[in-house]
Amino acid sequence: MITLDKLTKIFDTPNGSITAADHISMEVPTGEICVLLGPSGCGKTTTLKMVNRIIPATSGRVLIHGEDTSQMNTVDLRRNIGYVIQQIGLFPNMTIEDNISVVPKLLGWSAEKYKKRALELLDLVALDPAIFLKRYPSELSGGQQQRVGVIRALAADPKVMLMDEPFGAIDPINREVIQDEFLKMQKELQKTILFVSHDIDEAVKMGDKIAIFREGKLEQYAAPDDLLAHPANDFIAGFVGNDRTLKRLQLVTAGEVMQQNPSMVTLDQPLDEALQLMESRDLEAVTVVNREQKPIGMVRREIAQVHRGSCRDHHDGLPTVIYQDDDLRSVVSRLYRVDASWLPVVDGEGYLQGVITQRGITHHVGATYRTQA
Repeated sequence: MITLDKLTKIFDTPNGSITAADHISMEVPTGEICVLLGPSGCGKTTTLKMVNRIIPATSGRVLIHGEDTSQMNTVDLRRNIGYVIQQIGLFPNMTIEDNISVVPKLLGWSAEKYKKRALELLDLVALDPAIFLKRYPSELSGGQQQRVGVIRALAADPKVMLMDEPFGAIDPINREVIQDEFLKMQKELQKTILFVSHDIDEAVKMGDKIAIFREGKLEQYAAPDDLLAHPANDFIAGFVGNDRTLKRLQLVTAGEVMQQNPSMVTLDQPLDEALQLMESRDLEAVTVVNREQKPIGMVRREIAQVHRGSCRDHHDGLPTVIYQDDDLRSVVSRLYRVDASWLPVVDGEGYLQGVITQRGITHHVGATYRTQA
């Protein structure tokens, strides 16, 4: 969808020429989020602004669906590209409905069409139209205003979105909520997005690809897991942090790592059957499920070795369960919090799907490095 071909920007200053972006070449596939990342002054925002000609390029090209943006007229360019910045810029004298409708009105949409669009977009970011449609920006919190800023950029259904640190001014708790809502929205809309950030954690969470800049040059362009596992040089390694292996945990879900076809017993099974199962599979414990195949406890090997009777009489409760969609970062946190080496994994309705172990997580994370060796 987006191709940057040797894109370069040189600023003339009283102290001489400064190369803010130096022959940047990369491709962003349709429907993906590419995060431009790097320290202040590295060229990421300059590169972003050259895409929609807020800053003219010194040389090189920007192509959208193969079309050179320098050959587009301004109206077509603005229609195809939505733009979101940290300083939201909502018009204070307009209602939220009118703010969202600014571009559709300029494009000649009918009142029925742009009003319907405003309703749809407010729903999309969990802002009740009945409450927010006729409010003014001053009546919204900072986080709510930022959501409106995002959907205003989506109002005319652009092919491409440019986002310049859109959540940077929001407090950490609300930022995470808005990031999650935006990713849910992106799953449905599949926009092609260039997203500027200075935060590696945000980049890993939001990006399908990450482009790291330094002093106007593109140092590495890769998927988050590849970037964290294989930094191209010492600068990249230092920038992403010494905990980069731990950052990889948020890129993988429990469902991807769990052991399927888990060992389990029912409440009415004899303890000696549970012991046989654990001995045959070298397990220290086995999951107890009810008639619906939902985990309700565990039988420990050490208990089954010294007692007789049924699993009903000798099982322990589960401290917690893991959901298939939980990322490994939260899984590890829960394992440590309840001092467990394994936990059952369930689907959204609570049915047992597998088990996840500390050893399995370690094996998964280390597989990349074993392959490299």
